[in-house]
Amino acid sequence: MPPEIAPMLAGSVGIPTGPGPWLIEPKWDGIRAIVSVTGGQVRLVSRNGNDVTGAYPELQSPPAGTPDAVLDGEIVVVGADGRPDFGLLQHRMHVRNPAPKLQGEFPVDLILFDVLWLEGELLTGESQLARRHRLEDIITAPWATTPLLDLPLGPDLIQTGRDLNLEGFMIKRADAPYLPGRRSDAWAKVKCVRRREFVVGGWVEGKRSRTGELGSLALGVHDKDGRLLFVGLAGSGLSGADVAAFRATLRTLTRPASPFANPTPPMVKYLEPVLVAEVTFSEVTVAGTLRHPVLVGFRTDIPPGNVVIDGELAPFVG
Repeated sequence: MPPEIAPMLAGSVGIPTGPGPWLIEPKWDGIRAIVSVTGGQVRLVSRNGNDVTGAYPELQSPPAGTPDAVLDGEIVVVGADGRPDFGLLQHRMHVRNPAPKLQGEFPVDLILFDVLWLEGELLTGESQLARRHRLEDIITAPWATTPLLDLPLGPDLIQTGRDLNLEGFMIKRADAPYLPGRRSDAWAKVKCVRRREFVVGGWVEGKRSRTGELGSLALGVHDKDGRLLFVGLAGSGLSGADVAAFRATLRTLTRPASPFANPTPPMVKYLEPVLVAEVTFSEVTVAGTLRHPVLVGFRTDIPPGNVVIDGELAPFVG
């Protein structure tokens, strides 16, 4: 029986400067999953430990000949341009038993980047490169392995990613072991666009046609002491479907006191800080607020307590 293995997490943001060699992978626009294959059956566990197998019937049977294994990867929905699209994945990630019609409209794929256990052998102590070779030996279509990119590790990497229309890169030290459930500087996340998760701690009423309805979300991030710090309002990117879906949410999560440790605009109405939103933004101002935030979608695979200040926000927030 495959063991339960928690996912390893990137410990740093930005191009690493430590000794290599380093492996460069594209960062996929999906949701993380630990994939256990046993006797031709698949179990999918999200980053926060939830069994999400029932949400993705297309992935419940592995490709023929796949051995018993525990794999690490990303569930994605590919858009018309051939690239994973988190906005399209939103149609699937909140549905636990999708109808065949929904599966047909938004089919999911699985992209794998690690193997942690294989036919009774625990591989987490092996090097990243050795595990990569093992992974390539066992994965066949329609599942896929993430490519290794032959790119120079330098200041031009981010612009290269933008030219390739990539969300970012994962850079991993080739000799590093896999550390279940831990953050490690052996893995670095490099963002080509400014995009990350924030906790929703409140909302602001809209104007004109949205009077009395959701107009924008009040966003926050936790500091090292666990306090939730307000970083701005995001109204762009909210669809009519988002507004409709939030009607019940606004009633059930309303709270009288602010969940934020710092001041917010007076028009903010407060919510229990249990929702996580993914947002793009152009920069963080010297006052510690987001400039031009745009909602991409909501995450159910990341607990709000895991949304903390990182190197991208630390100079401005807290």
